[in-house]
Amino acid sequence: MTNILGIEIGGTKLQFGVGNGSSGELLVQERYAVDRTQGAAGILKTIEQVAPRLIAQHQVEKIGIGFGGPVHEGTVICSHQVSGWESFPLASWCQEKFGCPAKVGNDCDVAALAEAIYGAACGQEIVFYVTVGTGIGGGLVIGGKLHGQGRPAVAEIGHLRPVAPCAWHEGPWPTVESQASGLGIVDTFMRFLRQADHPLTQSARRHAGSDRWQQDLERVEQRLAGWPDKSRAIVAQDIAQWAAQGNAVAQAALTHAIETLGWAIAQVITLIAPNVVVVGGGVSLLGDEQFFDPLRRAVLRYAFGPLKNSYQIVPAALGEWVVVVGAVALAAQSSR
Repeated sequence: MTNILGIEIGGTKLQFGVGNGSSGELLVQERYAVDRTQGAAGILKTIEQVAPRLIAQHQVEKIGIGFGGPVHEGTVICSHQVSGWESFPLASWCQEKFGCPAKVGNDCDVAALAEAIYGAACGQEIVFYVTVGTGIGGGLVIGGKLHGQGRPAVAEIGHLRPVAPCAWHEGPWPTVESQASGLGIVDTFMRFLRQADHPLTQSARRHAGSDRWQQDLERVEQRLAGWPDKSRAIVAQDIAQWAAQGNAVAQAALTHAIETLGWAIAQVITLIAPNVVVVGGGVSLLGDEQFFDPLRRAVLRYAFGPLKNSYQIVPAALGEWVVVVGAVALAAQSSR
């Protein structure tokens, strides 16, 4: 059975694994930090150092890559996190350097493939995958195959531009990602603190009640004035913790994000009728009570009537190596 080297190229991490595509298991796992100041050249140098050893040790015959940005027919279009990737022919570079054919996919797309074949949606016909972290990405798998291969982008749920939950508009171009990602939750939270006259702030204040809102706003400001960890900024998990403690400002920021994401998933359900929607990423780790239960309610509220209750929304199952597993699967399928 052919061994395949799977590589995940992200903005903060570079991961390697070897598998054969018959299961989601990896024979080896290696992780390296990405130094963004070195750009694409630094990442390529690490790949040149690590890949030959793994190829020789495990008789690797193919390479699969999940890249953190848009790709098209083996070429990286760009990276939004690391410089130097513009129009880089990554598949042909691998072929030239290592003598192995390579298949390159967007990281979220290959994660979708992994979850559909080996993970939370194993055996399902139509699978939509959403990752909710720093940004929001999507992937669509039909019949065990990635949909949209050969297209510049597909299933990019984070770039939908909602109207219903975001009717207040942040200029003409609010996206799901700008509202519902980890960064979006933080941005909304900070807007509540700094923009009292913003329509979204006013709406949240009315919903919570003016007295409670003002009291909780003051508590947040006191908390931030004494922020104990000056080495890092506030993240979505901090806001979720405060929401769980009953702070109305934090609750409103989290609710707005989940409502927007639920609206977006409902549009996907209306268009493609997936059997399963798999949700991964750091924000999804908030759990059932704070994330999945309100998300399911929001999706049900916005979904097209005949499709209500025809789908499942489940957490991702494959963890931090999902992109590497998906990259192996992508390369394995390329031989068929």
